[in-house]
Amino acid sequence: MKARVFVSLKPSVFDPQGHTIVEALHSLGYAAVADVRQGKFFEVDLNVPSRAEAERLAAEVADRVLANPVIESFRIELAPEGGAA
Repeated sequence: MKARVFVSLKPSVFDPQGHTIVEALHSLGYAAVADVRQGKFFEVDLNVPSRAEAERLAAEVADRVLANPVIESFRIELAPEGGAA
C-alpha cells in the first residue's frame, strides 16, 4: 500500500523559504500571491495487511522520523484499495 505524507511548518512558525518565494513572485509581477508556505512530500510503500495498519504505521513513521513535531505538522493520504497513490 502507498502512503503519501505531507509535512509542513506549523502556522505559528516563521517560514523564511516561503517568504523568499513570495518576494520573488512579487518581483516577477505576481502581486496577487499573498503567502507561500513550503513543505516536504514523501511517498512511502508499506507492506501491511490492512488499511488501518497502513494508517498507523505511516503516522508513526511521520511522527518519529519524517517530521519534527515541535515545528512541523503532517497529514497522510493512503491510496484507495486496489489503486495507486
